[in-house]
Amino acid sequence: MSQFSTYFELGYQHILDIRGYDHILFVVALCAIYQAKDWKKVLILVTAFTIGHSITLALSTMNLVNFRTDIIEFLIPVTIFVTAVSNLVKKHGSTPAKFSSNYFYALFFGLIHGLGFSNYLKSLLGREESILTPLLGFNLGLELGQIIIVIFFMITSFVFVGLFNVSKRDWILVISSAIAGIAISLMIETKFW
Repeated sequence: MSQFSTYFELGYQHILDIRGYDHILFVVALCAIYQAKDWKKVLILVTAFTIGHSITLALSTMNLVNFRTDIIEFLIPVTIFVTAVSNLVKKHGSTPAKFSSNYFYALFFGLIHGLGFSNYLKSLLGREESILTPLLGFNLGLELGQIIIVIFFMITSFVFVGLFNVSKRDWILVISSAIAGIAISLMIETKFW
């Protein structure tokens, strides 16, 4: 197996790993206000998250950025909570605005999520001569994993909102409230003080 494919597989396994469900929750919170017809906006969102994630992974791997792990592990559920609560307080028209705060959340909070995995990836990359190929493979795998999550969520959303006639507003409220509740629990578990 090539170096690229090894890290590509690691990337998509990382995002799809149910034990690391915090990333799944964040991606779902980002997507909760969108419907299947908004797939381009959602693709931009997950790509922005990947870009943010990639930046801090690269900077951390090159030892240019270093943060306390316990603080990052606390901040990850904070990002999930903020995104979910933002969904709850937004006015939900028939379609989301052209520029949603979710674009900012995806990019900026992606930076924090990238730091959460950087120590593990740094230990793996320590054996590699060049980090470019592994980082590219990992981040493309991460992007694929996020797209799989988005497709699954959008299909689920279509079933409930499109077929079972659950109102879009109620769908957003239920999904975002559940995610916010789980994020509070995670914040309590990971508090660093």
